[in-house]
Amino acid sequence: MVRDRELAEDLAQDTFVRTFNHLDRYDSKYKFSSWLFKIAYNLTVDHLRKREVQTISVHGAPDAVTPERQEATSVTLQSEEESPDDRIVAKELAGELEEAIAGLREDYRTAILLRHVEGRSYEEIAEIMDIPLGTVKTYIFRARRELREALSASYGDPDS
Repeated sequence: MVRDRELAEDLAQDTFVRTFNHLDRYDSKYKFSSWLFKIAYNLTVDHLRKREVQTISVHGAPDAVTPERQEATSVTLQSEEESPDDRIVAKELAGELEEAIAGLREDYRTAILLRHVEGRSYEEIAEIMDIPLGTVKTYIFRARRELREALSASYGDPDS
């Protein structure tokens, strides 16, 4: 979420310190990993609210010094059957998708990232974001709709 390894490590360390200091608040009815992730999420959101974060491109980290590091930090959507033209279109789509996700309001973006990047269940997202399950479903539905609308301008409506 912060796109900076050192900062992420600092936030992770803060998460573990806060978790240790507040073990008496843990409710064993819930998964420990979800509680821990919620603490990390809250610390990260607090940090992001205090400071504007630069986003990075799916084409690689802008501060990558070597071509190997640039390649390691990029997202590649390709298969054995993919042509060079298909790879270009895929990179363009990935960039537009990243831009569209960045344009979502914070609650929608968080729900989409937790669901599709972190692979969290709706119930876990509700617990992490401290919102009702129905609200999570609404956020994800609306975020997907906004993403579809944003991308349909460039790629046409997939339902037509």
